[in-house]
Order: sequence, then C-alpha cells, then structure tokens
Amino acid sequence: MDKLWKDEYEDHCMHVPYYPFQDEGEWELAKFLTTHLTQTEITHFLKLKWPSFTSTQQLCGWMDNLPSGPEWQCTTVTLQGCPTTRPIRLIWHDAKAVVEDILSNLVFANYMTFDPHIVIEFFTADRTHEIQDHLPDGAMLVPIIIASDKTPVMHHMGGLEMHPIFVTIGNIQLDIRMQATSHAWHYFQTILSACLFHLCMDTIFASLKHAAQHGAPMTDALGYVRNCFTPLIAYIADLPEQQLIACVAKNSSPVTTATLSQFGDTFPHPPRSGANTLRQIQELCAVVHPWDITNFQKRAKAIKLLRVHLPFWRDWKHADPAHFLNGKMLHSCHKFFFDHPLKWCKEITGHHVLDTHYKTQHKHIGVRHFTSGISHVKQMTGHDHRDIQRTIVPMVAKSSPTVMPLFVYTIRSLIEFIYKAQNPVHTDASIASMVDALAEFHLNRQSIINAGARCGTSGVKMDFNIPKLEVMQSFTRNIKDNGTLMQYTADVTERLLITHCKHSFERTSRQANTFVDQIVTLLNCEENIHRFDLYLLLRKSTQLLENLIVIEDEEVSTINPLFSFMTRILPDEELSFSGPHHPKVMFHVTVKPDRVGITVTQMEDLYPFPHATQYINHYIRIASGGDPTYLWSPSLGRFNVWHKCRIQQHLSFQSRYLMRSQVIQAHPHSEEHPFGVHDTVLLSCPDTDNMTNVARVKAIFAPKVHTRVELPSYLESPLTFVEYFTVCADPMADREGVGLYRVQRPPINNVAASPSSYYAVVPLTDIVHAVELVPVFETSITGINPSKESCLKAYEQYYVNSFADKEIF
Repeated sequence: MDKLWKDEYEDHCMHVPYYPFQDEGEWELAKFLTTHLTQTEITHFLKLKWPSFTSTQQLCGWMDNLPSGPEWQCTTVTLQGCPTTRPIRLIWHDAKAVVEDILSNLVFANYMTFDPHIVIEFFTADRTHEIQDHLPDGAMLVPIIIASDKTPVMHHMGGLEMHPIFVTIGNIQLDIRMQATSHAWHYFQTILSACLFHLCMDTIFASLKHAAQHGAPMTDALGYVRNCFTPLIAYIADLPEQQLIACVAKNSSPVTTATLSQFGDTFPHPPRSGANTLRQIQELCAVVHPWDITNFQKRAKAIKLLRVHLPFWRDWKHADPAHFLNGKMLHSCHKFFFDHPLKWCKEITGHHVLDTHYKTQHKHIGVRHFTSGISHVKQMTGHDHRDIQRTIVPMVAKSSPTVMPLFVYTIRSLIEFIYKAQNPVHTDASIASMVDALAEFHLNRQSIINAGARCGTSGVKMDFNIPKLEVMQSFTRNIKDNGTLMQYTADVTERLLITHCKHSFERTSRQANTFVDQIVTLLNCEENIHRFDLYLLLRKSTQLLENLIVIEDEEVSTINPLFSFMTRILPDEELSFSGPHHPKVMFHVTVKPDRVGITVTQMEDLYPFPHATQYINHYIRIASGGDPTYLWSPSLGRFNVWHKCRIQQHLSFQSRYLMRSQVIQAHPHSEEHPFGVHDTVLLSCPDTDNMTNVARVKAIFAPKVHTRVELPSYLESPLTFVEYFTVCADPMADREGVGLYRVQRPPINNVAASPSSYYAVVPLTDIVHAVELVPVFETSITGINPSKESCLKAYEQYYVNSFADKEIF
C-alpha cells in the first residue's frame, strides 16, 4: 500500500482525491467507459463534449497514470523445431510480484493465516507441518495455489483460445479466497499446449521457485517484512488439464498409478509420485532425444506419459502432482453427477416421469425451478447440476415400479459422499463417514447394472471404469494433506474466465493479430481502476489507517472482505431483529408491509385464515402467562401483513460468517396464485405436544398500533399462522433406500374453530430454517392437479429433503 501513498500525483490528491478526474461522477463515468466500451465506442461517446477528458487517448493516458501494481508483460514464445503460423504470445505477470501484491493488500489484513493451527484449510493440514519442518527458524510459509482452464474466445475468427493461469496464496482464509469478487486471485493469459504449457509456466513462476528454495523478503499488509517461502500446494484444474500437468497419458490417473481398466476399482491405488514420473522421463530421454518428436511421443505413450520432458514443477521445491493436484468439486463431483448418476436415474425412471416431477416441485426463491423439466435443457451450469443433485434422491424414490429400493440407496450413497466431501470442516469421524458412503456405493453398484441403467451406445455397460470415479478415491488423502476440498473448488475460476477473459475480449477489436496488445492495455487499466478505488476508499476514511487494519468485526462479517473493510471505515445501519431462542438467526421484513391496517375479517378472507381471532387470542393467552394486554386485541385491532420475509443465519462451521439469506413466502390466494404460495420451515418449541417441527407458513402479520403505543414483547415482532406436518416415517426404519423423514400434511380445509394440533399462531422468530418438502409421488390426492402452485396441497405425504441445504444435511 506504500505505492498508493508515494504516487507522483499524491500532492494533487490531497486536494482533489479523484485527480486527474474532477469529481466522483467523472471517475465513475471513466470507469464505465473503460470497462464496458471499445475505444471506438468511447470516441463516439466523447463527441458529446461533456467530461473534462475529451478524447480516448487522453482518457487512456489518465488511466495509465493511476497508481499501478505489477505490470503485465508480453513475451513471444518459441519451441525448438516447431514453427507456428502465428507468433505464440505469453501475457504474464512476474509471479513473485503478484504474490507480494496479494500479501501486502490491506483488504486481506484481517483474513491472513501465518501459523499452522480439526482439518479446515491448508494451514491445518498435514502437509503444512511437513513443509514447515524443512524451513529455517522464523521463516513464513506462503502456500501457492494455481488454477487454470482453457477457454475459446473466437469461434468464427481464427479459433483463438486463451489458457488463463490464476494464482493466489493459501494464507488468505478460504471463505475470502474463494470469492470471485474478493480480488484474491491474479491471473496470467497464455495460448498453450503440452510442452508449450510447461515452458510458459517455467517463465511465469521462475521467481517463486527461487523463493521456495531460498526464501525471499516480502512485506505483509501490516508493514512487517517476512522471510517467505513459496511452495506450490494446490493446482485447481479439470481432469484433462491435470493429466497435462502430471505429464501422463489420457487413460491414466494424474494422481495415482491406476489406468483405465482400474478406474472402477473399489480401493485407492498408490499415489503417482512426481519423483517416479521424473525418473521415467529421465530414462526415456537417455534412449530417445526429446526433440525427436515422433519417436519420443511413441515411447512416452507406451509407458503412459505425455511428450513432455521438462515439467514445470520439476525444480519447484516440495511440488509433487500427487499432492498438489486435488479433486475439483465442480468437475469431479457435480459434472460427474450430471454425466453419470443423473443419466442412470433418467434411464430407469423414464425421462417423462422425472421431468414431470421436477416441473411440479414447489418453487422456492433462490433455487432454480425446472419449469420444462431437466431432459431438454440445452446448457447447464454447475449451479444447475447442484440444484438437480439436491433433489434427485426423493425425486427418484417410488417414481415407477422399476425403481428398486437398492437402486435408490446406491444413488443416495453417492450423493452423500459428494455432500460430505464438501464439508467446510473435517474431523477423523467426518472423513471416515465420507469413506463409508463411497464404500456403500461400490458395495451396491451392481444394482445400477441390474436395472439396466448404465447404458452406452452398444447397450448395458458392465463396468464402472469412470475417470472421475477413480479420482474420488483420493479425496481422503487430499483432505488430510491439503485441507478441505471446498477451498479448491473451480467455481471462482469459472467465474473469472467470464469476467477477466471473455468480457475483456469483447472490448477489443476482435482481431487476432492485434488482440495481445489490446488485452495487455485493458488488463493494466482494470487493475489500475481496482487499485484506485481502494485508494479512494482509504481517503474517505475518518480513522487512522493503523486502526482500520486492527479493528475486527466483533459479531458479523460478510464473506466479501472489501465489504467488511468498508463496514469498518464507512459504517452504516441495517434494520433487523432476532428472537430470544435463536439470537444468531436474524429476520428481515420490509419497512412497508404489503398490506397495511386490514381487519381480522379481511385477513380471514384473504388467506384464508378461518377463526383467526381464536388462534391469535390463544397465542396471546399462552405468551402472556394468562395476563393479556389491554392495548390491542385481534377482534378490534388492525393488522399489517407481509407476503414474504427473509431469514439469515450464521454458518454452522464458521459462525463468524453469515449465510445467504433465505426468502420465506406467504402469499395469499389470488388469480396469479390460486393456492397461494406458502413455504415450509423448521420451527423450534412448537406449542403443541407430539408435533413435528416441520410447518408451512400460511401468513405473516403483526398488530398495527400507533407509534406511541408500546406493546408487550410477545407482540413486538411479526407473528405467523402455521400449518404443522406430522412425522409418519423415520429414516432409521426406512425400507425404500431414501433415508429421509416422511411427513404427512393435515386434512384439507380442517382448520378447527378452536386451536388444534394442526394449526397455530407462533412468533416469526420461532423459525429456525427454511426446509424443502418433496412429494411422495404415489400419495397424490384425487381431484387436485399437481403443479408447482398446488404441490404442497396435492399430496398426502412428503419427504423432508435434508439434501436441499448443506447447513441442515
């Protein structure tokens, strides 16, 4: 951050913080133009003669003069004896300069880990201690994490491809590091394949290899100079790229000694050590010159290797593909689910049946609803794969006579393994549970073949030689070596491909011959903008910089560290409330209700909510201990009504952080919603005996009184009218292979005139969590046509889907 304060224009910024721009409005305009328009479009815009900069060249010049970080470089790369039709250009940062920039970033000051300390992230894993033992006293470990993924940017104009390389450091806590908006990742752009890939990686990371071997002084965000060592501890890549990195052939595992015919084995194979791969390459080079391309390729293929003789990791201390190549959740699990288990389920149930089930499922805000089913979706993202994955077990159960309980149990075991592999915190017990789930799948996988579900182009396949299935066998070793796998998910890099590569390309002239120069200019401009925004944020602060760094969030922190940083230096207020039973659960309703000042009769007709007065009075009598207030009564008073509320909780394993809020709907009946829209929740402390804590929220309301009237505590927060479900099957007694609770809804239109065991009025703050119910499809009710609107009325029984949310799994 010293660079920000020592900038040559700092004197001007003392008086005009936005210099060389006149004010905040002009700075925001400049950002918009440079990040959304091409230079030609900017030129046309500036003909308006509005801002103080009058030409594209002047604007670009001002942007170039903003405080900058590591400069982008462009190098032409050549391979011996391999001429190319177009020069190969490597766009890159010096990796050591990037790491120093991340390490010294003020935004991450409160989210850095420097010392090893249950297995969560790399600093709590076994490999940390192994590497630390080899470092000199006082040295600091700066673990390097790399990610890469090839992406096309020109399909019809020369087939130009990018191969961006992203890098971050393992010192940043995983919740922060794995946010695309946190700027914890920097990236390099190349156009690569095989030998070229390793040559470019050598160029980019040469300085970090030297630091890993000898150490290097680096300054952290607090201004302390540390002796840093930079081992490569993780490389996030999909399976083909892992094979490229490990220098192994297509039908070989990049991390174990297994080959294609062994991919379906029920046990993990020994790790494929980097030392053994280097020994094989050395022996091969002694027989065939590596630039005798044809013969070298032929002999390498015979021993399951690629035609690469200088892997970039060969001289990177502590770097071993068997350790730094971890399972990639997006591809190893979610894409695997879509390519295999989902196809097995479609095969056995029939596409039409599964589509119908997904179409009729109750629609929740924040979760994709597959209105047209799941068989005809042309393009799906990883989030779509997960949204299908979370409901597939109850969707398949009892879907047709051909679906046997053992088949359902086998699919459930695999889904359980995927869920348990995503735990943000691991213990020996949780790892053993994960291993058991995968073992259960392998033990019962014959049921998939028996059902004829594993089909290929030539009929039923009799094996499970699936590369991603073999990778799962290494998850246990990966977690123990490097910490939880979720910190190495590809979600962030997939997002960065769009924001940093494809969006950047769209702002060029899209000509392959000038692309490199244009992209270097754009990348430097984007980084200058981000750095100047941080500078302005610090300028606006009224506190001393030293105080900003050390102030910790006492209670709540957002996942984005920049937002958290802003809450400390630009404090703001937020309206929320919580209940006495669960102070860590916060509720939000809009300041302006959806309906204001309605009578109890209007509310009874609106929802419908028959006998509302009796139910509300019953709640008041119980909550007041038999001494109800005289300030308001349901029969004479009026109500404010909300159609939805938001509930927000702390993460179970990392209570400092807040989950994304969940929306709970309670829409009344209308032409648009003939059955209303009423979400289901988990309730604590139900006021009736022998009732489950699963309920449907029928209405959200509160007494409307004058602002000077102070109601008792039991009427201060909104209330809910709920419909209870009763448990009718326990997972422990499950014979269907589903392993989920089954609940039964109350009889239709059976709201008694006096409070009953099926309905109640309870405080909104009794809600613990939103919950998803999936119909037991064989229990449909005659006379009600199943749809997403009628789903929670059209069946007698439902599964409580614990797969819907990892927090309640």
